[in-house]
Order: sequence, then C-alpha cells, then structure tokens
Amino acid sequence: MAILITPDTRILVQGITGDFGGRHAGLSLDYGTKVVAGVTPGKGGLTFEHGPHRVPIFNSVADAARATGATVSAIFVPPPFAADAILECAGAGLDLVVAITEGIPVRDMVRVKRAMAGGNTRLVGPNCPGIVTPGSGDRSHGGCRIGIAPGYIHRKGHVGVVSRSGTLTYEAVYQLTVRAIGQSTCVGIGGDPVNGTSHLDVIRMFNDDPETRGIVMIGEIGGSTEVDAARWIKAHCRKPVAGFIAGATAPPGRRMGHAGAIVGGAEDTAAAKISVFRECGIEVAETPSDMADALVRAAKARGVALN
Repeated sequence: MAILITPDTRILVQGITGDFGGRHAGLSLDYGTKVVAGVTPGKGGLTFEHGPHRVPIFNSVADAARATGATVSAIFVPPPFAADAILECAGAGLDLVVAITEGIPVRDMVRVKRAMAGGNTRLVGPNCPGIVTPGSGDRSHGGCRIGIAPGYIHRKGHVGVVSRSGTLTYEAVYQLTVRAIGQSTCVGIGGDPVNGTSHLDVIRMFNDDPETRGIVMIGEIGGSTEVDAARWIKAHCRKPVAGFIAGATAPPGRRMGHAGAIVGGAEDTAAAKISVFRECGIEVAETPSDMADALVRAAKARGVALN
C-alpha cells in the first residue's frame, strides 16, 4: 500500500503548457504516472505531447476532472495566480492538490487555508517537491510521481519519508535505495510557514499504513510542526522513526532558505527540536549522511525488518 497516491492515481497538471510544468509533466509520464489532463485557461482543446503520450488540455479543473476522472492536481502556476489555482481544485472537489509553486504570498495562503478549512480536498505544499509512490517496476518506472523529485532514485518498499526540504528528501531516499531499502511513499510538505499538510498529518497516515514499517522525518529550524509530530509519535506511533533537523548553525532571527526556516524563539532551534526527538524515542541522525543508518538503528532496536 501507500499513502495519498498510488500508481493508479489519475493526475492533472495546472500549468502544463509552461516550460517548468511541461518538463516535469513529461518526467512524470516517463515514470509511469497517469497524467491524464492539463489545465491552462484559454488553451482548452490543445494537446500536450511528450514522446508517445498525448495529454488533452482543458480550460478549467472542473472540465478536466469531469472528462478524465482525475482526482489529483499538480500545480506549477506562477505565484500571483497559484492561490486561485488551489481554490479551483477545492471547488472542483478533487481529493488532493500538490502545490509545487514557490513564492506564493503568505496572505494568499492564509486566504486559501481559511477557504479550505472543513473541506474534503487535501493540500500538500506549497513550495514543495511533491510526492512519489514508487511502483513495482525498476527504479525508473511504474510508479506515481507528482512534482519535481527525481523518480529514478526511488525503490518500492516499506519506509515512509516526510520532509520540509526537497534536497534532503532526495538524500534520504537515495541513502535508503542504495541500501536496498525501498519506500512506500515519500512526501515533501514544503518549507513555507503556511502550508496544507504537516509532519503530524503524514506521520499519522504512515502509522496507519500496514505496508509502512519505518519512517524518516526530516525537519528544520522554525515553527513547531516537528515537535508536535514527535510528541504524537511518543504517545501513539508503533513504528521505528528516525529524524534529522537541518539548520543547527543558523543564527537566530535570520531566514535560512525556506520562508518558514527562521528561529523565532528558544523552541524553534535545531538543538531544542533534537532534544525533543530524543526525549520521544526518535533515533536522531547527527548529519544528513546518517539518515538511513539512523533508521536502520531504530528498526534494529525494535526488531523490525525494513525490507
């Protein structure tokens, strides 16, 4: 099993006619993802062509979903229009929206969060690398890839990965794969201060997924989402968890990379989060190169086979 998406999930891409969106739609098609529609207002009736694939383009999300059965959208829309693109998906009743766009104004995201509260559409992102559920084929094919993650580094298996950082997600996945440890689903939740899905949301899903045997949780300075997840893990999680926190050398008060990565108080620091991880029984990776090994240690301590 997997969480959020499977190799059978039908995807539409908002912004498929742009260079960035089109390039990654093509890579997803190469990976075996069922990209069944594109959406660009004013270009309905055209076709996105990539190798043997011909993907119809629609003027609206509602039209695309109605015609193709798509239930998930990947958003590559420029920042000024991305919030409305997200809300269009909620209005069309999609199950999931994955917003790759970076630089959406915080005020716009506050408006989106309020509008989506209590609804049935889940948002992942924005400013995220997306989601990958590896398929049963070789490393390069047969799965569902939404976003910008390199599909070829993934391997089907039993470890869930959740992270605020795209590059650290890729690093963790590659470390697992070269050890012949596959992944159930890898979720990049994004680094913005206002996003749709938290570490805790994803941890709960991994905990409930019978095929996920271990979890890697990657966080960074700023905010409290990692601490919230760690407390829940201590009380409820039945599976081995390894964690890494980026930003140990970041000076207080200065944003580092992600818009949400800024130390605003004593509990926002890397040291404070690492302390909570240890208190909650999470095996801590001291460096980025130690993430897979940390999970192996955690699994060994609990007698859990990861592959």
